[in-house]
Amino acid sequence: MSLSIPNAPNAGLFKPGYQNYDAEDGAVLRNIDACRTITSTVQTSLGPFGRNKIVINHLQKMTLTNDAATILRELDVVHPAAKLLVMASQQQEAEMGDATNLVIVLAGELLKKAEELLRMGLKTSEIVSGYERAQRVALEALEELEVDQVEDIRNQAHLAKALRTVIGAKQSGSEELLADMVAEAVLAVMPKIPSHFNVDNIRVVKIMGGSLEQSKVVKGMVFGREPDGTIKKATKAKVGVFSCPIDISQTETKGTVLLKNSKELYDFTKGEEKQMENAIKELHDSGMRVVVAGTTVGELALHYLNRFGMLVIKVLSKFELRRLCRVVGATPLARLGAPMPDEMGNIDIVETLEIGGDRVTVFRQENEQTRTATLVLRGATQNHLDDVERAVDDGVNVVKAITRDSRLVPGAGAAEMELVERVAGVADKTPGLAQYAMRKYAEAFEVVPRVLAESAGLDATEVLAKLYTAHHQAAPPTTSSAAKPQTNGTSKQQPNGEADGDDEDEEEDEEIDCTGVDIENASGTGTLDAEAEGILDLMVTKSWAIKLATEAARTVLSVDQIIVARQAGGPKPPGPNPNWDED
Repeated sequence: MSLSIPNAPNAGLFKPGYQNYDAEDGAVLRNIDACRTITSTVQTSLGPFGRNKIVINHLQKMTLTNDAATILRELDVVHPAAKLLVMASQQQEAEMGDATNLVIVLAGELLKKAEELLRMGLKTSEIVSGYERAQRVALEALEELEVDQVEDIRNQAHLAKALRTVIGAKQSGSEELLADMVAEAVLAVMPKIPSHFNVDNIRVVKIMGGSLEQSKVVKGMVFGREPDGTIKKATKAKVGVFSCPIDISQTETKGTVLLKNSKELYDFTKGEEKQMENAIKELHDSGMRVVVAGTTVGELALHYLNRFGMLVIKVLSKFELRRLCRVVGATPLARLGAPMPDEMGNIDIVETLEIGGDRVTVFRQENEQTRTATLVLRGATQNHLDDVERAVDDGVNVVKAITRDSRLVPGAGAAEMELVERVAGVADKTPGLAQYAMRKYAEAFEVVPRVLAESAGLDATEVLAKLYTAHHQAAPPTTSSAAKPQTNGTSKQQPNGEADGDDEDEEEDEEIDCTGVDIENASGTGTLDAEAEGILDLMVTKSWAIKLATEAARTVLSVDQIIVARQAGGPKPPGPNPNWDED
C-alpha cells in the first residue's frame, strides 16, 4: 500500500525511520553548506592574529585555543560531510602536526567555489576532474617556490629560523623565545641519524605562575612531585625501576593465624619487618641508590628506604615510567628483589627544585646528548599554558617534518598568491570545461592572504589588490627584478652568456615573488617581503595540506545521496512520574 503514496518511492525499501537525502533535493549543496559552516568556525583562527575560541565540552572542561585540530576534536561534529573535513584535518595533524587549519579553510573555500560552478551548470564530475588536474599543477608549482632550506639541522639558529613562523602562528609575540627553546631541546635529543628523531623525546611540564620568559629547557625528565622519602638528592647513582608495589606482598587466599600469647604476636610482626628489611638491604647491597616505584610504596618499606639512605619517588603514569626507563637505561622490574646489573640504569643527578612554589624532581644527565629533554613552561593561567604547549608541540612536529624535507617556501600568504597566478596561468591554456574548475581552484588559494589581512584588521580588498599586482608582474617566466630592470626581450638574451647555469638559477630566483601580508602593517602598505622578513613555511607541510584539502573537497562533491539509518538504542529511559504527589 505504501508504494502508491506519491513522493515516497522507497517507503517499502528501508526499515521505518530511515532518512534519505537525494541529489534532486540539493544534497550536494547542503553538504557544501555544512562544510562551509565548519570552515567559518575555524577560519578566523588562522594566522598569528587568529582569534581564540572557548570550547566547553560535554564534561564542562573549558578549552581556550586557536588550534583548529584541538577545536574540532572538542566539537562533536555529526554531519557526515563536515566529518570528512574534520577527518582530513586530523590526518594532517597525524602526518605533519601543523597546518590543520589550512586544510579546513582551503577545503571549505574549494567547496564554496564548486558551489558557484554548480550554479553555473557544470556537473560535479567535471569539477572533480578539473580540481584533480589543478592539484597536480599546484603541487608542481609549489616545488618551484623554494626560497630557502634548513642547511644544517644541528645548527640552533638554522632550526629556529624554520620554527619561528610555525610557533608565531599560535603564540604571536613569543615566537623568538619559544623557537630558540624548542630548537635547544630538539638538538639535545637529536640522534646521529636525524630521520630517527622521535617527537616523544621532547616533554613539557607546565607550572603555574611567573611569565613565559622564565621558562627553561632541562636535559632530562621533570616530574611535578617531590620524592616520597627524606632523601631529596642523589648524584651518579644507580636506578632501579619497579612496576610492582614496594610493600609486603598480600596473600591471594585468606589465612587464619592463631596466636597464643603476646610473644607470638610480637614475633609475628617482627618477622614481617625482618623480611622487609632484608628486601631493601638486598637493593642497597646491589648498589642501587634511587628507587622509582610505578605503584604504591608501603610505610614500612619507606622507613627502611630512608634508613638505608635511598631516594624513592612514585611515578604513577606507566607512559612516564617507560620514558624514564629510556632516559636512565633501566628495565622495569615486576618483582621486589635485587636486580641484575644490566637491569639497573644510571643517572647523573636527581634533585628536587622549587619552581614558583611547586616542588619538582629533575632527573638529569650531564653529558652532551640526552634521551629526553623537558621544557618547563611558566604562565599565568592553565589555559594559556595549554595553548603554549600546543605551540611547542607544533614546533617539535615540524622538526620531524624537516628531517624528511628541509625546503622552505615564503609565508605570510606569499606562496598562496604565487599558486593563484601559476594555476590560473595553466587554466587559461587548458581546453574544455576543466579550465573553469581550475580557475576556481586557483582563486581558492586567495583565502589565506584574505583571512590573514582580515584578522589583522586591514582592508582585505586593498591588500589583495596590491598582492595581485606584485605577483602578476613577477608571473612571466623571464621577469624583471629590482636589481635588473630589463624588458623581457633583453632578459631572454641573458642565458646565452658565459655563466649559463648561473644565469638560469638567477632567473629562477627572480621568478618567485615573496610579497605577503604585513599583519603588523609596519610598512603602512599592508604588504612585506616574506623572505627578507624571515617568514618561511615548510614546503612539505603545505604540500600535504593541499593534497588533503583537495581530496576532502573532491570526496564531498562526489557524494550525491546520504542515507541515514535510525539510531540504535534500547528502551526509552523512564520520564518523571506525573502523579508523584498523589497518595
